[in-house]
Amino acid sequence: MNLKKISNPIQDDLKSFSKHFNREMRSRVGIVDTVARYIARQKGKKIRPILVFLSAHLTGTVNERTYRAATLVEILHTATLVHDDVVDQSDTRRGFPSINRIWKNKVAVLMGDYFLARGLLIALEQDEFYFLKIISDAVKRMSEGELLQIQKSKTYDITEDTYFQIISGKTASLIGTCCELGAASVTEDREQWQQLRDFGENLGMAFQIRDDLLDYIGRSTITGKPTGLDMKEKKFTLPLIYALKNSDRKSNRQIIRIIKNGASRKEIDYVIDFVDNKGGLEYATKKAGEYAERALEGIESYPESTAKDAIRELVKFAIERTK
Repeated sequence: MNLKKISNPIQDDLKSFSKHFNREMRSRVGIVDTVARYIARQKGKKIRPILVFLSAHLTGTVNERTYRAATLVEILHTATLVHDDVVDQSDTRRGFPSINRIWKNKVAVLMGDYFLARGLLIALEQDEFYFLKIISDAVKRMSEGELLQIQKSKTYDITEDTYFQIISGKTASLIGTCCELGAASVTEDREQWQQLRDFGENLGMAFQIRDDLLDYIGRSTITGKPTGLDMKEKKFTLPLIYALKNSDRKSNRQIIRIIKNGASRKEIDYVIDFVDNKGGLEYATKKAGEYAERALEGIESYPESTAKDAIRELVKFAIERTK
């Protein structure tokens, strides 16, 4: 099952959403409008709007507030991606040259700021103060998660608990927010808001662990080989953390030295074998499955529907995807 099939029940919603999103991205300032249109042409997975709409269908009837919520979260997510590319010095995004590569860092940073402000205004102009509150909290948690990861990448002492704290902030917070926004747009039942947020947080944890696993087991690309990108960026993710925890000091010092000094292709393969032999890949796969199970348990009480079926498939996609 791929993401396109999963989103079949909400295709009309997504088409209308694209129009809302493109309209809200426009500006009378030429360069701003040019960059915004360039970003709009890049076809991402739209996982976050999909989550907003599926959560809305699960708890009520999609309405204008749902489109506003999906547009708000996608614009703010776009702002974080533009800033991330500057921080990471990335040359590409979704197969296109990144904003910072074409227009340089200054324009990219200012465009990220513009999208952030535009998203906040969408909420304020319609008095969506609760939407503003929870999305602002998500952006705060995302920033804290990224900064914590940067801090720990310099000390090489990250624990499993710290790893979960990092991914809870940088990934799960926004996915949980998407699901809560979807529910909040169609019902006043705050218990359901929290129920959908908890579902999204667990889904986000599973999604990020799987993403970190793909760095070790390979993505569905031309070569299909593991990238080792996290190692090159000195990121300690769950497979490696578990392997180091279950190894001897001498081996650990060798692995950390490789990562600290910058790993070659041969050394990356060596670290991957080390992680596999110490059970890191198996353990991370198990933990992703546990979070996925918690997510599914969180929606079990809802009546059967096409939206619920799609959400189940989305959870399955999150822990089985290959790219």
